[in-house]
Amino acid sequence: QVKLVESGGGSVQSGGSLRLSCAASSSTYRRYSMAWFRQAPGKEREGVAALDIDGSTTYADYVKERFVVSQDIAKTTLFLQMNGLKLEDTAIYYCAAGRPNQSLNRFQALDAEWYNYWGQGTQVTVSS
Repeated sequence: QVKLVESGGGSVQSGGSLRLSCAASSSTYRRYSMAWFRQAPGKEREGVAALDIDGSTTYADYVKERFVVSQDIAKTTLFLQMNGLKLEDTAIYYCAAGRPNQSLNRFQALDAEWYNYWGQGTQVTVSS
């Protein structure tokens, strides 16, 4: 069982930056594939960025070159650095962890079906 708690959301103007954090109850480094998802009002949840057990990363096309996913090994924390924020990035952002010791390929990495554990989400609002 992994418990996840997100933080770092808030309001920012278009073009600004935010850094989201996801604190895990136990070390997830190289044990769980991790990912960030988001859900905007009236839309389905979508994958944003993923960090696999093998250290590889996967990004959705709509955040490539703007968002970076990383992990602080010592503090069991997953980060999402978001730069160049756009109005359409407004959403609740969720952290997720997959099944123990299961590596995900790039087709699975941003699919919510492959993740077992979820945080409560943190709101990101981008304004003009």
